[in-house]
This record gives sequence, C-alpha cells and structure tokens, in this order.
Amino acid sequence: MLIRIRRGWELPESAATPESVVLGRRAALGGALGAGAAVAGLAGPAWAQVAAPAMRNPRFQPGREVTPERDATSYNNYYEFGTSKTVTPAANRLKVAPWTIKFDGLVAQPRELGLEDLLKQVNLEERVLRHRCVEAWAMTVPWTGFPMSELVRLAQPRPEAKFVVFETAAQRDTMPGLRQAWYPWPYSDGCSVAEARNEMAFIATGMYGKPLPPQNGAPIRALFPWKYGFKAPKSIVRVTFQAEQPVGYWEKLQASEYGFWANVNPEVAHPRWSQASERLLGSNERVPTRIYNGYGEFVAPLYANMQNERIWY
Repeated sequence: MLIRIRRGWELPESAATPESVVLGRRAALGGALGAGAAVAGLAGPAWAQVAAPAMRNPRFQPGREVTPERDATSYNNYYEFGTSKTVTPAANRLKVAPWTIKFDGLVAQPRELGLEDLLKQVNLEERVLRHRCVEAWAMTVPWTGFPMSELVRLAQPRPEAKFVVFETAAQRDTMPGLRQAWYPWPYSDGCSVAEARNEMAFIATGMYGKPLPPQNGAPIRALFPWKYGFKAPKSIVRVTFQAEQPVGYWEKLQASEYGFWANVNPEVAHPRWSQASERLLGSNERVPTRIYNGYGEFVAPLYANMQNERIWY
C-alpha cells in the first residue's frame, strides 16, 4: 500500500480556490486598478505591466490563510518614513515615477534600466508567500512579480561576483526619516548570488492584484521568504554585484543582533526575545514558527556546507 505524506507547504486539491472565483476576482479588480493608476504614480505601459493580472504559481503553497489586505498594508516597517508601524500617510509622498534601477559593480556592462523597460523583459506571476519578521509577527500575501534570477540574468554578473547588494531609495524631500543621521542611510542589504538565483527569491512589483503601495516598498522590492523580513529591501534603486560579502543596514547598526544570512530558525532566539512562535496579522493568533519559514525543501541545500557560518542571524 502506498502511503503519501504531504509536505508542510502542500494543500489538497480540494482546498484550492476554484478557477471561476479567481477569474471573477481578476475581472472585478480591473476597474479598481484602472482608477488607482493616478494614485500609484504610474501611467501607460509601465502601469499596465505592473497591474496586469498574473497567473498564480501553484508550486509555492502558503499552508495558511491569506492575511487581510487592510492588515498587510497598514502595519509596516519603513524607517525612512518613521519608526512606528503606521507610516502610510508619510509614505504616500513617495515619488514612484519615473523609476530607474542602476546595475553596477562586477557586471558585464554597468547600466540603468527604467522600470518600464525592465518589466518588458520578464514574465510576471503571482505567488502566495509567508513573510516572517524578526519581531515575531507574520503575514501571508499574494505577491505579483518575477523570480530574482531574472534580475540576475538582466544584470549579467561576471564570474567573480559572489554577492548582490540592493540599495533603496533615499528621497530627502519625501522621506523624513533620512533626517535621523545616526542611521546608516541609504538602506542597503544583500545576499549571495546563489541565493538570488534560488527559485524562492522573488522581486515583487505588486500585492493583492494591485501595484505595491508605498508603505510596502513601491514600486519594486525584494523578497526572501525563508529569511527574516529585514533582508527584504524596499523601493530598490541600485543593484550592485561584488566579490566581498556586504554588511547590511541592520548589521551595521547592531551586528550582535542582526547578521548577513538571517535565515528563520525557531530554535535560535533573538538576543532579546524568542523566535519559537509568531503572531499572525489579522487574527493575532500565535502559531509555531517553522525552520526556514517552512521553505527548507527549496533553500536548505544552499547552506549545507556552512556549519561554521552564523546562518540564522
């Protein structure tokens, strides 16, 4: 007798949303998305690409309910706009168009790409992914975007490039937090090229079938679902490839608490609090945290030969 044991991220087919419901949702969103174009600050082809309905990738099942949109978009860390979780009013001043991204460092040819040109060269998809903050709260979000490996492909890194650094926007006329000079602005963080090429690494341009709102990292951000959320730079303006392991924003501030790899592990506590459980936004239910945030099947091999590395913080 064959006994089938489902993996932690798998759901039975009966739990999948019917296609008719998904397509109906997409159609209903169409009018709302068109009305929101001016708010998002995007127009024309770029807006069409960011807002276009994307097919959901069924490979990445969340294993839990999607967080209500109102909760995921109203409880945010974005220190450039303030240190509270209610940064939306300030973040709405962010200028998101035109938007360009610079590719430099160890690449075949340094260059800048406009968001519109970049999106013409990738295929968008939707992924429902879990997000785990080092502060021990979590959310589950339907993100629109493309695999980070596609960004690496467009950058054309040289063979000696081993790490990627993402630098984020520093708009002094819209970001009051930049006046706090004790923070190491501009915000930057990075990963290894191997991590960037892993199938779980994602570049998001939208959420809940809409363009990213400013407080969630408009117009383009990085996602590493198996890492703590501080490893997910928002509002990316520069991607640099280098041979040396970079030191990120939070590691510069407090290296004893925040490290380069920052993989989720419920058994390794933050110096000031436990990581054994997490609070779900929207319900405030506490659930056990899973190693690699439940994505170990996809990413654990990246760290197989790193027993002497501090891979959890």
